[in-house]
Amino acid sequence: MTRLTGTVLRLTVYVGENDTWHHRPLYSEIVHRAHAAGLAGASVFRGVEGFGATSVVHTSRLLSLSEDLPVAVVVVDTEERVRAFLPELDGLAREGLVLLDRCEAVGHLHREEPR
Repeated sequence: MTRLTGTVLRLTVYVGENDTWHHRPLYSEIVHRAHAAGLAGASVFRGVEGFGATSVVHTSRLLSLSEDLPVAVVVVDTEERVRAFLPELDGLAREGLVLLDRCEAVGHLHREEPR
């Protein structure tokens, strides 16, 4: 396993929870493509409230009963590898937001294999 330290690039893709790609959740498709590309890591975070281009506020509060909450897919690796992955996102979503920002990785923690 390669330790990821130093300057890295963080890719964050904001989509709706109900967005799909060929009957599969879009966030799942992005994670699986990142995994297949050999990127260092990807995680999905479900928002409890938010709005996007439509200006409709989606919330997890019981009275609103929103079913299309915001989801953030975060992928981290070296800048070269993340930028090479960007074409994988082309054509996946009809709407959403893609952000890139440089970060400093100070450690890449993982569990040791059980003995």
